[in-house]
Amino acid sequence: MGTRDVLVFVLLSILSASALSDLVILKCDRRIDLRTHIVRVSTSLKVENIGPAGVSEFLLTVPNFQAQNLAYLTASSYEGHGKSKGSVVNLSANLVQRDGMPPDITLYSVSLPKELGKGESLTFDILSVFTHSLKPFPEEITQADIQLVVYQDGAYYLSPYEVKVQSLSVQVPSPRVEFYTKLPNAKVVESEIKYGPYDNLPPFSFSPIIVHFENNRPFAVVKKLVREIEISHWGNVQVTEHYCLVHGGARNKGGFSRIEYQARPDIRGAASFRHLTARLPPRAHSIYYRDQIGNISTSNLWADSRKTELRIEPRYPLFGGWKTDFTIGYGLPLQDFLFESEGKFVLNFSFGCPIDEVVIDNLLVKVVLPEGSKDMFAHVPFDTNQREEVKFSHLDFFGRPVVVLEKENVVPEHNQHFQVYYKFNCLSMLQEPLMLISGFFLFFIACIVFKHMDISISKSSSAYIAKLQWDEVQAALQNVHNIINRCIAVEEKLGASLHELSRTGDVQACKTARKAADGLLKELLKELKPTLAFLQSSSQASQIWPKVDELVAKEKEKQERLMMKHSTVVDGYEKRSNGRDIANRVVTHDQRLAVLNQEVDELLDFIDQI
Repeated sequence: MGTRDVLVFVLLSILSASALSDLVILKCDRRIDLRTHIVRVSTSLKVENIGPAGVSEFLLTVPNFQAQNLAYLTASSYEGHGKSKGSVVNLSANLVQRDGMPPDITLYSVSLPKELGKGESLTFDILSVFTHSLKPFPEEITQADIQLVVYQDGAYYLSPYEVKVQSLSVQVPSPRVEFYTKLPNAKVVESEIKYGPYDNLPPFSFSPIIVHFENNRPFAVVKKLVREIEISHWGNVQVTEHYCLVHGGARNKGGFSRIEYQARPDIRGAASFRHLTARLPPRAHSIYYRDQIGNISTSNLWADSRKTELRIEPRYPLFGGWKTDFTIGYGLPLQDFLFESEGKFVLNFSFGCPIDEVVIDNLLVKVVLPEGSKDMFAHVPFDTNQREEVKFSHLDFFGRPVVVLEKENVVPEHNQHFQVYYKFNCLSMLQEPLMLISGFFLFFIACIVFKHMDISISKSSSAYIAKLQWDEVQAALQNVHNIINRCIAVEEKLGASLHELSRTGDVQACKTARKAADGLLKELLKELKPTLAFLQSSSQASQIWPKVDELVAKEKEKQERLMMKHSTVVDGYEKRSNGRDIANRVVTHDQRLAVLNQEVDELLDFIDQI
């Protein structure tokens, strides 16, 4: 169902509803703030009881298409005469159901500070905060486009009571308004759209309005935020916050040019954002900011005795639909947040997110208490899902109790203080130091005992003899490896003589090189015979001998092939054959030599791994 269809359906349903006649709204001033992606509706009401009986509640109505995005609702009045006198009194607002109300309306009951008698009046304020109420239109834009959004509401204050006088003011971020619903007494003044005043409106009066305007403010939406607050009675509170942040505005289509963005970010990226500001508690220390890759250096910190501001900048600017994951961590002095009251410790900490103007779809606040804490419970000024967990950290025996608070659809107005109460015996703080002392003591005792123990192996034992025999086998294998490597070096020099022959044509020098190489290779093979005889006779080398024997055979075959190739090439040069004929004669030798070289290398690697 489209937006217009929804508004029409709501209009038809509320026209059929019955009115409540005990109260009448003498004056209603509404202000809708659309300057960010969080919609804030401030309503000032002056009500009067015209019925014969006293009234102790006031009913607020919100259309269902708005109620599903309602994140925060509060009502307050003032004691004394006028807002400038007296103190603020917060009024509770609870979700209720009443017979005879339209099906597409959500109803809240506000408890009045005192019962209103006949003819008495009361003035109070209502603040409603909505998320995901600004819809990008168009839904996709390019890097060079501005972001346009649509907002739907009613020009009249939707109420089950008669409204004598009312007015509406809609604030937008800039004077650029593409479209707004034009009604009597409607006008645009700079970046504000004004409707009214409207007089003598019956109950459930509703007139839908649509505003289409420019909004390039950061649409920062945290899909999930996990805040872990770990308490140490040694004097520190460690806070770790894991963010999954996404740009909730119009999705970016087409390519992204960083050159254009760097040159003209206000034009070639007006709908994007590249930094956010986190307002941390005073005296925060050990602050870090990193993502999945590592630390991010593009952050700035300003701190004084009253505040700590951390300006964070992701690795890349965020356009519509883009997301990033990062972590912020910092430490705080324990004495600023932990107090004692009636035999219990009380942690007083802020609930929401320290980053300005973000919407949090799902928030998890985990308060990790010291090991040994008991009888813990949390007091939060609004509804949350609460449960308990256990976390194991370093030097823990039974784990640390964790109080988990979960809430969806969180806005900056939820950044209020909550309290966690628990009991803790301070003697439990000695558990970890005593465990460390005991551990080091036992370690040193073990070192002393080990130092005075004789763990050497007897030279007459079979294990010692077997070890000596195995050491001899390894030494023999190393000797085989060294001799084969020396053979390979001689073969490489013999191959180099062929390259020199092709360059100079000196046949005699090539023959001399072959004769010298042949003599060296024969000497090396002769030197290898005693080692091979030892390995063949050793019981420790029975599993290894076949590989060694194969290695020597392959090496001998390689030497014979190399000599044959050398003789063929020299004969070709003596007979003045052309290069192609010589190459055709030695091609079979080259192919076999390539195979032999690979097999010899593999056998040498096998011996090295023993």
